[in-house]
Amino acid sequence: MINIALYQPDIPQNTAAIIRICACLNVNLEIIKPLGYVMNYKKLDRIYMDYLKECNIKYYDNFDEFLKEKDLDKIILLTTKSNKPYFNFQFKNNDTLLFGSETKGVPKKIHDILINKVNIPISKKTRSLNLASAVSMAASEATRQLSYAR
Repeated sequence: MINIALYQPDIPQNTAAIIRICACLNVNLEIIKPLGYVMNYKKLDRIYMDYLKECNIKYYDNFDEFLKEKDLDKIILLTTKSNKPYFNFQFKNNDTLLFGSETKGVPKKIHDILINKVNIPISKKTRSLNLASAVSMAASEATRQLSYAR
């Protein structure tokens, strides 16, 4: 199974959309606190609809707690600061695809300790993809490689 980890997400609508993506692709969702918003499931219900019960979500109070349960070589950071395209990475079972917050990414100290870093190539005229779109693309490729989503 593949895991999607969100580092201190800022936008609740993205988190809700990612819950739906994870449920549909049969991947786990891990959320590293603190959140940049108050999680109001009732308010976000329209976005993730009834997919919340189909999504396995685990919360971590901070990055150190997250790291205690992970092998560094199994964490793949999606970052604009990498030159390696995500579709050229060989994903493995139990990999965790880590995505930074929408406004800040991940701190340099986290970036520096992680071994595997990939990017989603985009036009030089643009800054970044929406977080939910990036999660969808990377999770889709990982599940395609592992052929297990259905």
